Amino acid sequence: MTSFGKVVEYSAKHPKPANTTFAYGTAGFRTIGDTLESTLFRAGLLAALRSQSKQGKVIGVMITASHNHERDNGVKLVDPMGEMLQQSWEGYCTQIANVETDDEVVQVLISVAQAENIDLSITPRVVYARDTRPSGPLLQAALEDGLAALNANATSYGVVTTPQLHYFVRCLNTADTPVAYGEPTEAGYYEKYGQAYLRLVDGRSEPSKLYIDAANGVGAPQVRKLADALKSPYFNIEVRNSDTETLGKLNIDCGADYVKSNQRQPAGMSLEPGSRYCSFDGDADRIVYYYADENGSFRLLDGDKIATLVATYLRDLVTTANIDDLEVGVVQTAYANGNSTSYIKDTLKLPTVFAKTGVKHLHHEAERMNIGVYFEANGHGTVLFNPSAVSKLQNATPQNPAEADAIQRLWNLRDLINESVGDAISDMLLVEAILICKGWTLAQWDAAYNDLPSRLLKVVVNDRTIFKTTNAEQTLTSPPELQDVVNTLVAKYPRGRSFVRPSGTEDAVRVYAEAATRTDCDQLAYSVAGAVFDRAGGRGERPVEFL
Repeated sequence: MTSFGKVVEYSAKHPKPANTTFAYGTAGFRTIGDTLESTLFRAGLLAALRSQSKQGKVIGVMITASHNHERDNGVKLVDPMGEMLQQSWEGYCTQIANVETDDEVVQVLISVAQAENIDLSITPRVVYARDTRPSGPLLQAALEDGLAALNANATSYGVVTTPQLHYFVRCLNTADTPVAYGEPTEAGYYEKYGQAYLRLVDGRSEPSKLYIDAANGVGAPQVRKLADALKSPYFNIEVRNSDTETLGKLNIDCGADYVKSNQRQPAGMSLEPGSRYCSFDGDADRIVYYYADENGSFRLLDGDKIATLVATYLRDLVTTANIDDLEVGVVQTAYANGNSTSYIKDTLKLPTVFAKTGVKHLHHEAERMNIGVYFEANGHGTVLFNPSAVSKLQNATPQNPAEADAIQRLWNLRDLINESVGDAISDMLLVEAILICKGWTLAQWDAAYNDLPSRLLKVVVNDRTIFKTTNAEQTLTSPPELQDVVNTLVAKYPRGRSFVRPSGTEDAVRVYAEAATRTDCDQLAYSVAGAVFDRAGGRGERPVEFL
């Protein structure tokens, strides 16, 4: 029987910092690591309650700040199938993180238990892990106090990637069922995804070496463990930026976010034409590829490029398998390059939908599709096979060897993909398998379409809450008439597109623009940014580049 009697005693060890407000968003809580001790304690309490609300199913807690600076940290809860926390519980997380007293913490727990009709006699089960950040051990200890305060059955997975923890949660909750996902251990993770990869590439030409920038994060030791487990010439890698011990190196001048944002290779990576490169972010849930063309110029293959590669291969397999009503679809956000969307719709002839920014929104849209491919441009994404697709594959009766091979490859691809969340290691294996099966170089992959020039800007404003959007965040509904100004500016430029959306973490808005030429794109971006600053409460000195 869970009692709240010990909560006040434990809570007193982890007082909330004064004059600090925390908010649980798409990425969970994320801020300066040293300020999060009380938040981690309270996250442990809610994780235990969440498990009880799910009749004792395992809930995950991951301590990470992903691609953020090393001084930051964060925490997010993982629901039973390895998915993001149900949105209605995000409010509970924010509420309990911000109450000031120990007694108020207990009152929040009581109100949540009553609102959700939770049976407090159920023993909570929670698993947790962290990345390599220096604040991790302190925050983990606070989390453990929260779990102990509610007598949770708690298990630590140590230092692993964020997607690995999502995988463990799904495995634990599906064990001994018809939808068992795998063995909930690191070895089980390497076995599931590694063997599926080898089944797909068996008998093909061996690939050239892949140079991996691991952002000096947890992905470095984990991808090396995968290589040790596989011991295969089909997984020929060299890991760079792998220093997880030296302070101040995590995500600095390296990692997927750095490469995507700066459109250049990371520190420690000299590009040679003909060689192959990719970057993880700090907790290994994002990946981008890149290479140097024959002129030595940097070429990026981001989440949009990964989505189109994967969608192409799946479409071809589904066509060959000849299974009635089995369809592939793609989910994108407004940040997807316009030419990628055109390629999906006009060349691949696949349905595509837009979702709000944030992986949870893309994930939900992808679940509506038979086989849903979703990637944000930043390289975070995965593929989902919904129950209807699984049933169609199970009931398929191939009429010839080609159909039988295509069906088996679809099964192997499903085994290769971490369906619970975007996973840099699983996604890397997916990309590698497709390139090997197609016999493609990175340049051949890149040649499918050319990105429109794009620009992403930040405008600091007095109040981001006045900015309201619709149409998957592509259209402003507030402030009044600002969208009309954006439309007028966009109309001036061939292939022009621009949108304005509020930041989820700071008093700023993001301005995205693209157009047919780099000059037009930049003029559009800086003109829209200037209009936002002038008409919607820009803060501070007006940036000189704004038009």
